[in-house]
Amino acid sequence: MVKKVTVRTLRKLKESNEKFSVLTAYDYSTAKYLDEAGIDIILIGDSLAMVALGYETTNSIGTDEMAIFTKAVAKGAQRAMVVTDMPFMSYTIDIPSALTNIGNMVKLGANAVKLEGCNDYMLELIKRTTQMGVPVMSHIGFTPQSQNVIGGHIIQGKTQEAAEELLKQAKLLEDAGAFSIVLEMVPEECGKYITENLNIPTISCGAGRYCDAQVLVSDDVFGKFSDFKPKFARKYADMKSLILNAAKQFNEDVKSGKFPNEEEVF
Repeated sequence: MVKKVTVRTLRKLKESNEKFSVLTAYDYSTAKYLDEAGIDIILIGDSLAMVALGYETTNSIGTDEMAIFTKAVAKGAQRAMVVTDMPFMSYTIDIPSALTNIGNMVKLGANAVKLEGCNDYMLELIKRTTQMGVPVMSHIGFTPQSQNVIGGHIIQGKTQEAAEELLKQAKLLEDAGAFSIVLEMVPEECGKYITENLNIPTISCGAGRYCDAQVLVSDDVFGKFSDFKPKFARKYADMKSLILNAAKQFNEDVKSGKFPNEEEVF
């Protein structure tokens, strides 16, 4: 029996100063491979709006679409914790509808959800969500769903005052019941400062080397998505070239009559 990664697992890793890994997945087979590779958390990120569905921003995806991907990923992950990124406007209108949307993702296989931001409403929602039995991964720093208010992809926490404000938010989220916090696009010093002053794990998304975990979009890691690459992402493979070359070879073989051959027909 495979031992599932849980909130308790991550808490123990934090206490023993051990790092853990987070990657996104949007389909069954990718989730299965990430799980076999030992990735600790698989995030169905709203990044799929751009890298999988071709939308211009992450705000374009809805709960119906996210539900399809959550169900697929959950079927592929046996060991890893599965976290669904709740999409724009799915949890900010009112708490009853937010809890319904969150509950539906759990019914489809999510082990936890990710919620962006920190304000009085969000703190109450996190409390209610955890009381309902659903773990919450929080997300502060640069929050993509609020990019129109922020004014674009702008680094957060660049001054001591700004870092203190982020730490204040992080502590409030911890007190509200969040089991971990994503820190996106903040200076490394800020990420380190917040990590050292929390009891729950921090997850770096461009927040430097001192957080408890690192998260990247799998399409960036695999070299599949090529429209742009964030500064903090590392390309570990070149799937774009692999797919292009394989498709070109197939195209040539079909048109030249090399495919199918005698062994590939009934």
